[in-house]
Amino acid sequence: MSADSRASVDADIDIVRLFGALWRDKWKIVLVSLLITGVMGFLLASMSPTFRADSRVLIETSETIFTRPQDETGAGQEVVDQENVASQVEIITSTELLNQVALDLNLAQYAEFDETKGMGVLKTALIMIGLASDPSRIPVEKRVLEAMRERLDVFAVDQSRVIVIQFTSESAQLAADVPNALAQAYVSMESSARLESTSEATRFLASEIEQLQESVRIAERRVADYRAANELFVGQNDEVLATQQLSELSSELSRVRADRSSLEARVRSIESALNAGAALDTLPDVIASPLVGGLNGQRALLNAQAADLATTLLPNHPRLKAVQAQLADIDTQIRDQARKVLAGLRNEADIAQERETELERDLNTLKAASARANDQAVELNALEREAASQRELLETYLIRFREAQSRDEGQYAPAKARLISGATVPFEVHFPKLVPLVIGVFVGSLVLVSLYTLMAELLSGRAMVPSARASAARSGEVQANADAGEMGEHSPSMETPETPLTHVDDTNYSAPAAADQLIDRGATRALVVSPDGVAGSVNAVELTRYLATEGMRAVLVDVTGANASGRMMTVDKRPVGLTDLLVSKASYGEVIHGDVNSDAHVMPTGRANATMAARSINRLPMILDAMENAYDMVIVDCGAAPVEALEPLFGNQTELVFSIVGKPGADAKSAVDKVIAAGFDDLLLVISDADNGAPQRSENPVRSRVFA
Repeated sequence: MSADSRASVDADIDIVRLFGALWRDKWKIVLVSLLITGVMGFLLASMSPTFRADSRVLIETSETIFTRPQDETGAGQEVVDQENVASQVEIITSTELLNQVALDLNLAQYAEFDETKGMGVLKTALIMIGLASDPSRIPVEKRVLEAMRERLDVFAVDQSRVIVIQFTSESAQLAADVPNALAQAYVSMESSARLESTSEATRFLASEIEQLQESVRIAERRVADYRAANELFVGQNDEVLATQQLSELSSELSRVRADRSSLEARVRSIESALNAGAALDTLPDVIASPLVGGLNGQRALLNAQAADLATTLLPNHPRLKAVQAQLADIDTQIRDQARKVLAGLRNEADIAQERETELERDLNTLKAASARANDQAVELNALEREAASQRELLETYLIRFREAQSRDEGQYAPAKARLISGATVPFEVHFPKLVPLVIGVFVGSLVLVSLYTLMAELLSGRAMVPSARASAARSGEVQANADAGEMGEHSPSMETPETPLTHVDDTNYSAPAAADQLIDRGATRALVVSPDGVAGSVNAVELTRYLATEGMRAVLVDVTGANASGRMMTVDKRPVGLTDLLVSKASYGEVIHGDVNSDAHVMPTGRANATMAARSINRLPMILDAMENAYDMVIVDCGAAPVEALEPLFGNQTELVFSIVGKPGADAKSAVDKVIAAGFDDLLLVISDADNGAPQRSENPVRSRVFA
């Protein structure tokens, strides 16, 4: 396409000419708008005005703590939720309720509810010639019902349990009477429905109670007959008599055995004392003897007397010997008395043994009887459970029956709705509101007529002018043709100037400066390459640590193969890392380590076999993408890898960083030239001192001069 043809197509809209058209036809626009407004005003004024009123009903449970059934807890009460409220809206608009209100208010007598009343001549003529349907063929109840539905609007207020009943009518009184009557009829219907439900429940419970009473009598009779037939008499604590006797006899046997053991122990203690010639006045059973007590008193007196005589008389004195003889006689008497006590205890032990044997025989007998009773008690328990369940059900039904009967006899059935706001007779017309509608029609017609005028002006082409771009293109083509005619075949050929090898606007080649540029460019990944190999990893580490100090979540991924960055950032000599992740021997949480000197993270080279890891190297881009989801910046230390081989590692927001250690030389310049020749002319340089890795600032403003 030629320049002339393009200029003929491109055009702009002349806004001034468009508004000039509006000003030119202003009176025509106003007159047309006034005409439309007048027609609409006449139509609105000829319409019969309608009024609207509404009543509001609250859906709630009317039961109180005094009238609610005793066994009805909060969980058993009816829940009034949005679905319940929506159901009540459908009940209010039901045909049965609307027909009841129509009959109560005799709505069929009004022309707005019955088309057959006050039907005009035109409508009658249309019916006669068959162009309109005859409403008289429809039953009057249906005609009134359809008219009510057209004028009725029932809806629930959002986030509440209030139902609004709105009604529109040509009569202000009917507009208020219909919603009030409908609300009252709804509340009465709800109360009647509950009362009817209570009556039905009372009749149902009465019949069920009569059947349950007979069932309880039969079940209890079966229990009594079975107990009597198997002699399963009940003692204390509702236990079978045989079982209770067995328990009591076992307790008695245990007591007798304990007594016998105690007697035998006492006998053994006295026998041991007698055989050993020990003092018997220390044994409780011997001391308890009254005779031994008296003898001990006499011995005490004689011992005192012998002590007194021993101080004044010689040992062979007759009086001293007489006292000693009396003491020996008392000891003999005590020993004789101890033997008597021993004989008595032996007799008691024998009696206890016989009692124990007798109790054991009785216990064995009762065990057999108790076993039989337990077997029979299984069937007895089943019969008792059946009787108990029947009795509990009967008691529950009796309680509910008394409550339902009380409500039924008292005609108490609280509705779950109440009228909270009745409709009042409206004084303002709902439709049509003449003044706002006339103003709205005038403004709307004014806008529409104005738009029509603008579109007519555009379609006529009078508001279109040639565009500036088309004019410039046409002028440029003319000038180009003129220049070509002057130069002819002797014009010199155009040569492309050489592009500088590198160019940069700043002179700061430190790691912080490169980090700031990465942040400014919105990078999320940086690939660090170095002609110095793993020696350039110091700049990658410095770059990562600086990003961490700036508050960014930064991680360094070491793909040098020599774990150069990993050794500088971790304590472990050979931690798990990238190769372990590639061969699926470790998870992300295991291969990411914290930097020892900053908040940055590092993923070292790893421990796994490099050959095996190389087979899964195609997973590396996916790993880097996953790391970008967790970190703000992912630094990849690529060592001396060629830039062409790093193409799979480039993402959407990836920058290339060239790391140089020491003073840049010819080799570094050559390496940079190769990278730029490969298409990466926007790379970032990081230069650090060869001795300590400190960032270096170049004194030359142009990057290419660094390599001179």
